[in-house]
Amino acid sequence: MKPLTHPHRDELRIEAVLDAMANPIRLRIIERLADGEELTCSTALPEVSPSTASRHWHVLREAGVLYARREGRVVLHHLRRDDLDARFPGLLDSVLHAVRTAPDATHA
Repeated sequence: MKPLTHPHRDELRIEAVLDAMANPIRLRIIERLADGEELTCSTALPEVSPSTASRHWHVLREAGVLYARREGRVVLHHLRRDDLDARFPGLLDSVLHAVRTAPDATHA
């Protein structure tokens, strides 16, 4: 199996993080992970095809928004809140607030 790579905290780039967050499906994932859950691809996105879900998880991981770890055959994901808050103070909370208070917000 291919190893899962993650950028170091100091390598996080604001444009990559914002680009990763600029998708409604990925925002839904971030919102679910913000509660401290660890999720698998199918748990968070049961209505999305496996290949599409995999792409969303990959974009979030490569941007440094989440951390993925293998546990047997399952990949568990959690939000890199500490790293995001250290690198871009207030960004994650602002994005989550905007998502949760949007007039058309639908929570996962």
